[in-house]
Amino acid sequence: MIYSEDTIAAISTPVGIGGIGIVRISGKDAFTIAQKAFVGRKSFNEIKSHSISLGKIIDSITGEVIDEVLLTKMNGPNSYTKEDIVEINCHGGLVSLRLILELVINLGARLAEPGEFTKRAFLNGRIDLSQAEAVIDIINATSDKGSKAAVVQLEGFLADRIREYRDKLIKLMAHIEVTVDYPEDDIEEITGQQVYNESNVILKDLKSLSNSFERGRLIKEGINLVISGRPNVGKSSLLNTLAGKNKAIVSDIPGTTRDFVEEYINIRGIQVKIIDTAGIRETNDEVEKIGVDRAKEAVKRADINIVIIDGSEGIRPEDDEIIKGAENENTLTIINKVDKAEGKTLQEIREALKNRKLLLVSAKTGQGLDELENEIAGLAEKDDVNKSNEILVTNIRHKKLIDIAVESLNEACVAYEAGMPLDCLSIDIKNSADYLGQIIGESVNEDIIKEIFSRFCIGK
Repeated sequence: MIYSEDTIAAISTPVGIGGIGIVRISGKDAFTIAQKAFVGRKSFNEIKSHSISLGKIIDSITGEVIDEVLLTKMNGPNSYTKEDIVEINCHGGLVSLRLILELVINLGARLAEPGEFTKRAFLNGRIDLSQAEAVIDIINATSDKGSKAAVVQLEGFLADRIREYRDKLIKLMAHIEVTVDYPEDDIEEITGQQVYNESNVILKDLKSLSNSFERGRLIKEGINLVISGRPNVGKSSLLNTLAGKNKAIVSDIPGTTRDFVEEYINIRGIQVKIIDTAGIRETNDEVEKIGVDRAKEAVKRADINIVIIDGSEGIRPEDDEIIKGAENENTLTIINKVDKAEGKTLQEIREALKNRKLLLVSAKTGQGLDELENEIAGLAEKDDVNKSNEILVTNIRHKKLIDIAVESLNEACVAYEAGMPLDCLSIDIKNSADYLGQIIGESVNEDIIKEIFSRFCIGK
């Protein structure tokens, strides 16, 4: 696998104006470069590892002070990349950061590629590939639970589990090969039944791990919540109220929303993507008809559906059709506009929908929204999504590789059942082990490594 010994540098804080900006340097010449640029009360060589020193960054050519900084020195291998690292904490202005980075590059560093610091941590053996992917998940996390799931993966729990299964498969494969290749030696032989039994145990565990992906996806990506109903029942108003902003156009004219309007919000630590759909009704308007069809498809794919009934108007035939199209355990039925509704109308709605739990809401006044959020959180967590430190598969790459490993191991079991010799089983077992190895980076090619780290920001 390609490894560059160049010294790299990058700005590791977001672009913009802030209190602090960080320029990170990593590599064999990191200390030499920093020594030329930094002037403090102590000489650079006197600064202890993993300590911070106050000083100034001086342009080595002009002698001008670029900025007053705090410099952190970290000796490898006790650093993020296992290389010598220097982090320069300067004022977070665009000019100061740019000038310091330019100086560092002029002194011998090169600009880091996206994710190259974390890539070096992986290539130098500090973390495995699944842990490296957890780093970007932590950076991109938009909810408490998503961040916690990524931290569990970063701590290596998933990697340890994958490595455990892979080691068992490798030992199984080695035992088969010894039995087949050296039958005359005094070595305990392994039987086809033993291989079959052990493979089935691992197969069961891998399937369970693969099945955790749906829960992991909900934690990482959030819940898809679709708001549906006939035109002008208050779908867009509800989205705006939950999101706390005027995201969707609100109008008394039916058919105003003709396509999806999406907004991400955080409910009880869970990321929720709310989708406001076109009002579902019969229409001759071709554009609106496309929106209605897309709304019906969105309802089918949703993790949670909210069906809205206009409490001021009561049940209409269109409402019946919409309710039937969203009949599942993850559907919440809301009576909106209760601030305008008459008692008689509300009673009629209750009678018509007596088999459903109804939430009384006013998107205009905020009435009932706390109860609605509690119901949404309850549905999101009903499958034990919130188990502490549970090992979940949250990455689609991992999910696919586990599934392929399962297929290969299953083929080995089928081969035994068909009476195939042991050496035929070892081929499928080896393939299964290789696929698991790709998750943690023990059997993966450079193109995949490059593609994974290309998703990172440059300074990480």
